[in-house]
Amino acid sequence: MTAELGGFTAAAHEAGVTPAAVSRSISRLETRLGVRLFARTTRKISLTDAGRTYFAQCRQALDQLIEAERDIGGWQSVPSGVVRLSLPTPYGQFRILPLLAEFSAEYANVRFDVHTSNRNIDFVGDGYDLAVRARTPPDSGLIARKLEDAEVVVVAAPGYLRRAGTPKTTGDLKNHDCIQFVLPSSGRPIPWSFRVDGRDVDVATQGTYSCLEDVTAGVALTLSGAGLYQVYRFIVEQEIARGELTEVLTGLSGRSRPFSLLYPHKAHMPLRVRTVIDFLLRRLRSPS
Repeated sequence: MTAELGGFTAAAHEAGVTPAAVSRSISRLETRLGVRLFARTTRKISLTDAGRTYFAQCRQALDQLIEAERDIGGWQSVPSGVVRLSLPTPYGQFRILPLLAEFSAEYANVRFDVHTSNRNIDFVGDGYDLAVRARTPPDSGLIARKLEDAEVVVVAAPGYLRRAGTPKTTGDLKNHDCIQFVLPSSGRPIPWSFRVDGRDVDVATQGTYSCLEDVTAGVALTLSGAGLYQVYRFIVEQEIARGELTEVLTGLSGRSRPFSLLYPHKAHMPLRVRTVIDFLLRRLRSPS
């Protein structure tokens, strides 16, 4: 309660005890655990790294206890509670977030705590229920359910193509300004992916501009006429349809990257989490 409300006084008021009683209880807990859970100053308190980990695990344990009580009490038919969801950008922005309103219209008692980032997470330490990633972390404790294969395309603004010409082969790319997307984990540009004579081919490109983490920044540069850009089709399909961007090297398209739904093995999975998993698989999963 102290962690959620941000202070001893607020927690004491909520619990109906004195701030001193709350402070003594936390001190006893810190002594028993052998770590400091809160960093204290004269103006405020905040969780330490150990405190954040402990708080996340306690919250997860409490959620499981509440879910178990609902099951025993016969409430299992109504999913409810908070689902903590970690999403990559921009897949979360373009593919997952638009579906959550549809889910909420059917399951009004389920709430979402959504975090968007391209970085890997610690399910236990960060307290997440589900994550979507383009690459499955090498953690055997996670279950990975494939959602879909997202196709990548190469696009450019019509003005750029009039000025620089239209590439016909991958070899032509060396004569073009190719906007780079830099992978945060490696700090290196991602090679562009193509299908050439039925084979998957990766091509290193170069250009004036590079974008770290934010794929949509590259789209903005492309729309301004800065160069060619390889990006997921679902991000630019509306711009292509409106004629703001033109797809090039269409004869070499077809490459895709898989996105998967990740969650840890659990003996007891809350109904609200199972319901979200089933919904996302039903709405996004590629045909087998």
